[in-house]
Amino acid sequence: MKFEDVNINKGLYQALQDMELDTMSEIQARSFSSIMSGKDFIGIAQTGTGKTIAYLLPLLRMYQYEKKKEPKVLILVPTRELVLQVLQTIQELGSYLSARAFGVFGGVNINTQRLRIAEGYDIIIGTPGRTMDLLLDGTINPKRIKKLVIDEYDEMLNEGFRIQLGTILDLLPKKKQVLLFSATRSETMEALAEDFMLNPAIVVVKPEIKVLPQIAQFGYYADNFNSKFDLLRTIWDASFEKVLIFTKSKHVADLLFERFNVHGFEKVDHIHSNKSQNYRIRVIESYREGALDTLITTDLMARGIDVPDITHVINFDLPQDVESYIHRMGRTGRFDRSGILIDFINEKDRLFHSQLNEALEERIVFPDVPEEYVPSEEYLEFELIEIKGGDKAYYVPTKLKHSQGAYHEKKAKNKKVNLGSAYWRKQKAKKGNKRRS
Repeated sequence: MKFEDVNINKGLYQALQDMELDTMSEIQARSFSSIMSGKDFIGIAQTGTGKTIAYLLPLLRMYQYEKKKEPKVLILVPTRELVLQVLQTIQELGSYLSARAFGVFGGVNINTQRLRIAEGYDIIIGTPGRTMDLLLDGTINPKRIKKLVIDEYDEMLNEGFRIQLGTILDLLPKKKQVLLFSATRSETMEALAEDFMLNPAIVVVKPEIKVLPQIAQFGYYADNFNSKFDLLRTIWDASFEKVLIFTKSKHVADLLFERFNVHGFEKVDHIHSNKSQNYRIRVIESYREGALDTLITTDLMARGIDVPDITHVINFDLPQDVESYIHRMGRTGRFDRSGILIDFINEKDRLFHSQLNEALEERIVFPDVPEEYVPSEEYLEFELIEIKGGDKAYYVPTKLKHSQGAYHEKKAKNKKVNLGSAYWRKQKAKKGNKRRS
């Protein structure tokens, strides 16, 4: 389906042409009419499928000019980078409209944000913590919010925003349209939908593993941090012009950055959620403009990175799901340019990677390692688990976790999450009513 086939006005259509967008993605096509109808909506689709425009297009289509600018649309996202990315998309998509949008997040002066909001805005995009503060103090009038968007819901849970989300939902009026977008579906989402949404339309776009001929994929087996870094240093050559490296955690990103510095790599930096907003923006701009040739990051921070000329994506640590893998792969080979994806695979990732390669039609090549490379037998502290026996402590490599029975399915009671005190009071009342009935 093309954008010209749906009910949008000339201003939106012209903006889409300016953005060189012609054909709707599946999530965009399947969500437009449901959102336009005013129904609550849940969209499940992997990152990079156009979810932002999927909700912004109908929201801006429904926008009506009012002389008094007061926020009526609230968009929640998990990171500051995504606030800025959504804000930029609104500015581009709404370039022929009079709708005004403003982004709020922590790490900057809240009083400055209060003054800016008082100037008058139609749409607020914010991270949950700062948005909750501005709702509680009345800077954003919760009673005026007519539409709420919760974007990247799964990542919000990963970042620990459950309580803030519950508080925000309790503050907003019952009569509102709620749009929820996520890459995955969970029991927590079902509970939220039951308590805060009214018969939502649900669209699930199954992830596709597309074979992209312009991206060459390579795999290397390396069981620990030292082996991975030594191997990366061994295969590094002049073709590594603009490199994006993914790690599984902030700690590994810090450690890898330090290791690069020790070995004389100069145009390298890293970002993660512990870095200040100004630092992260500065690093991303330096990377985009070419002052840096290598950026180390985590999956969450990478969602705010859109750089077209990345030559190499390196999975220093493999993700644990297909959606994240596809998102990472899509950072290179943009606009039909050639790109290279390199996976470092440890013992516990081998089964997942083998299944992934099968789904990719066995496209991943496993080159011979250079003769000068010698894998390390040293495991760092974070790669070890502690097994206590009596009054002694023993340490074994992470790859032996499965044989030691360290992994097990969580009990049902341990899967419960906190969505705020008011939320759980409602749950308790429901149980009481069921008993009485």
